[in-house]
Amino acid sequence: MLTFLLWLLLFVVCWPLALLALLLYPVVWLLLLPFRLLGIAVDSVFQLLKAVLLLPARLLRGPSAIG
Repeated sequence: MLTFLLWLLLFVVCWPLALLALLLYPVVWLLLLPFRLLGIAVDSVFQLLKAVLLLPARLLRGPSAIG
């Protein structure tokens, strides 16, 4: 909602720039999509490493910690 209100403010102040931003938004989103997917993949690898490193401690704690 805040983004829409800022866009409306930009539209009132400088409508050509607001229309250009509206047209370029999908292009920028597509360009940034690989970086977002890379971030998800890196986060998943770190979560896996954390789970592997903490597994011995969870196993030593006993059955109550696993469930």
